[in-house]
Amino acid sequence: MPSELRFSRSDSGQSTPERSVAGLRIARWCASNGWPVHPLAPGRKTPAANCRDCTKPGHTHTNCPCLRAGRWCHGFHAATLDYARIDQWWTQTPHLGVGVACGPADLVVIDIDAHEQELPARDRLLPGISVGEAVDLRGLRTGYHSLAVLAALRGETSPADDDTTLRVQTPSGGMHVWYRSTDGRQWQSSAGSGKHRALAWQVDIRAHGGYIIAPGTSTPAGTYKPLGAVRRPAPLPSWLAQELQRTGHLPAPHIPAPRPVPPRARQAVAAAGGGKDQTARLLTALLADVAACAQVSQGAGFTEKLNRAAYSLGGLVAAGHLTDVAAVEALQEVAAAARPGQEQRSAQIIRSGMAAGAQRPLHLGGRR
Repeated sequence: MPSELRFSRSDSGQSTPERSVAGLRIARWCASNGWPVHPLAPGRKTPAANCRDCTKPGHTHTNCPCLRAGRWCHGFHAATLDYARIDQWWTQTPHLGVGVACGPADLVVIDIDAHEQELPARDRLLPGISVGEAVDLRGLRTGYHSLAVLAALRGETSPADDDTTLRVQTPSGGMHVWYRSTDGRQWQSSAGSGKHRALAWQVDIRAHGGYIIAPGTSTPAGTYKPLGAVRRPAPLPSWLAQELQRTGHLPAPHIPAPRPVPPRARQAVAAAGGGKDQTARLLTALLADVAACAQVSQGAGFTEKLNRAAYSLGGLVAAGHLTDVAAVEALQEVAAAARPGQEQRSAQIIRSGMAAGAQRPLHLGGRR
């Protein structure tokens, strides 16, 4: 979160002048981290409404004109990294809160509730794990407790105590523990110990198909305050990934159909040899790998694949096998086809990847 943001002692956590600029600052900071943002209703935790048609049967985000016109609508489906759109939204309506779409950001957030309640049946405390009658459960009242039990069973530190990652205290006394997925898997959201997938009682998972409230956002109940000095999510711990996989937080395996390389990208391949030499084959494989991400909305490893392609093309340009203009145009076109609406983020990945690759020219026989 930007260091210049300050929390005041008003009932909503910020004075009126501060609230008028805090939303924009928070939204821009999130976008700078590659986390697409969308507006929340002022003073609330729910997405801001914008279109009356959304309440009509059969109306979905895929056919809503609001999104195409640059207006927010349909919650996290409107999330964007476009700074111009972000400035427009939060300047025109400065009291909007900030939500982060977890799936496009490759985020897995552990949402711990602190509402003291009676324990559920033992088979619902930690779904899939038998908690025998001999185990004394007295004193367990919140999600902090159930998550601590799970971590203890695995010999690990509870995420609530993980000071290596971004942790956010919620106004109700709960906690959001932010992690990032690094393996391209499309983790799914869940709620508590529901009937379907669930990690632990009073512990929600915010991932694909969900959103999380950005640090610094305020409601009348208080402010979502980051804890400690860490402001970036750490990689999802392997033990926690195993637990999420065990509890059904991954979708059924899906093998996408081959995706054709866009025309301009095919022109770059043709200019490099028309598919008859090693350079053209490498280009075809790299660009097709990025293009295939269009078949999967989240969890396809788009950032990693685009960065790898940009790095390799930067090396080919430095070695004289490809012009810089042709490489950039090919990468931009294939990225836009795979992730429309994320052009600014893709351009940043392309620039940094090509710059790094240019330091090591890629010759036909390999880098030297």
